[in-house]
Amino acid sequence: MLKLNLDKQTVAKLQNLTGGSRTYTFLGFTVDMQNSTIHDNIKQMDLTEWHMQALSVLLTHYASANLALLSGKLIKFKDIPGGYAYEDAFVKRAVNPIAEVFGGNPDELVKAAKLLGGVKRGFGDASAEIAALAGIPLTYILWGAQEFAAEARILYDESASNYLPTEDLAVLGEVTSARLIQARAAL
Repeated sequence: MLKLNLDKQTVAKLQNLTGGSRTYTFLGFTVDMQNSTIHDNIKQMDLTEWHMQALSVLLTHYASANLALLSGKLIKFKDIPGGYAYEDAFVKRAVNPIAEVFGGNPDELVKAAKLLGGVKRGFGDASAEIAALAGIPLTYILWGAQEFAAEARILYDESASNYLPTEDLAVLGEVTSARLIQARAAL
């Protein structure tokens, strides 16, 4: 277990936002709200300083979210307010690794997503919806490598920008993609 950089006010907001529980589980991690520690439920990996900082910042910003109902409308990252400016980096860091890793065997995407609490969806050759954080589902769609190179997409619910700023939604996509790839290794 490693310690996150979360102050008491942030922890209280997180508890309120996530249902008041002593623990909060997301993306195969469990955060203990009492002592602000994080545990990897998939496999013990070495969380780097970057991981710890990124997770701390995401959770801190998420704690101040404006709650919103899911719209049910899936949108590309570039369609999130301000997302167009980050689209190329987002595709390079979050989307392309999914196509590269899962493109040869699309069914592994769904299996890996299930380790993160994801559910199978009916798009492409394989797809799954993962609640990256409560209220922020990400839908991964994969077309496997056959006659053409594999292709992937990550779609957000239109309400995602109520929870996190665009830059954080990009990081959340990167973290979720990295966790999917780690989950695949645990299959």
